[in-house]
Amino acid sequence: MSDTIDYGNLMHTAMRGLIQKVLLDVAKAGLPGQHHFFITFDTTHPEVELADWLADRFPEDMTIVMQHWFDNLDVTDDGFSVTLNFGDQPEAMYIPYDAIRTFVDPSVEFGLRFETQDEDDEEETEEAHDLTEVGLEEIAPIAEDVEPDETPQDAEVVSLDSFRK
Repeated sequence: MSDTIDYGNLMHTAMRGLIQKVLLDVAKAGLPGQHHFFITFDTTHPEVELADWLADRFPEDMTIVMQHWFDNLDVTDDGFSVTLNFGDQPEAMYIPYDAIRTFVDPSVEFGLRFETQDEDDEEETEEAHDLTEVGLEEIAPIAEDVEPDETPQDAEVVSLDSFRK
């Protein structure tokens, strides 16, 4: 057993599970309402399957849009395959969840970002698992607006003693 809890990997696993669940629902019922996805992924990941001309055009990463037209969405435990239209040319691709860098649904202002550590950063131990690296960097600006001694005006303090038996 390890001396620490690896919150970074646990959070990444949970976020990838969320993406899988959303894509499974879309595969079954289609995109609801105005929902659509921007998915950026690492094209150099060894399990990514992509047409050669797309891999040449996007040698490091690529962002796909799943909105008006997509076909053959097949979601598995490890990733998903989908056929997208590139200039009236349908292209099938496979994207493992481990290759995803960002998953964004702009219709509801929702997004996930997967950060990776560079090899140079391996020397850092405790600082390596801050919130930014588990994709929660968007939460930080909310917390920066509140001074430590401020209490929100509509907050109410409730004693837990009233719920004890």
